[in-house]
Amino acid sequence: MVRMMAAGRVDALGERLASYGLWGPLVSLGIMVLQGILAPIPAFVVTFANGLAFGAFAGWLISLAGHALASSVCFAVARRLGRRRVESLVTKRGLGAADRWLERWGPQAVFLSRLVPGISFDGISYAAGLTSISFKRFLVATTLGVIPETLLFAYLGHSAHEHAPLVIGISFAVCSAGLVAAVLLGRSRKGKP
Repeated sequence: MVRMMAAGRVDALGERLASYGLWGPLVSLGIMVLQGILAPIPAFVVTFANGLAFGAFAGWLISLAGHALASSVCFAVARRLGRRRVESLVTKRGLGAADRWLERWGPQAVFLSRLVPGISFDGISYAAGLTSISFKRFLVATTLGVIPETLLFAYLGHSAHEHAPLVIGISFAVCSAGLVAAVLLGRSRKGKP
């Protein structure tokens, strides 16, 4: 399954998840946690596959739970292991940037980071685990922040076979909008202390 994810074979991953029957959602949760800790594969790939395998609504719920679980594990690992060991999991530079952002904005930074494509989901989770943000606030901010992305990609996965050109166009538009938003946010922050 890891080879399917790495090769971008989302359709095959969706079929494999569906083949597990009632165990499929648990397998998906396990994949999301593993990709959060070990693999640099974007979670949206699994969310898309969940939409293919389980339908838009069930795929969304499974993905939402998977994001919450994966981010909670990363948060707990950071709390347990501390900064020195977390620096071996994420880059020092990335961790420093996340530290500054989280220090200034707290849970709002977690929420916003979940809305902008391209920001390291796991890096933010690890960094948040090293701050004074409570686990409850972190989990609420994470869960609320991933709702739009998980809804979109579960729906796109569910409708991929039916409307492939539309799905590709929407995916491109959303990623482009997220990139533009990240650039604009970065520029607006440069002038502020």
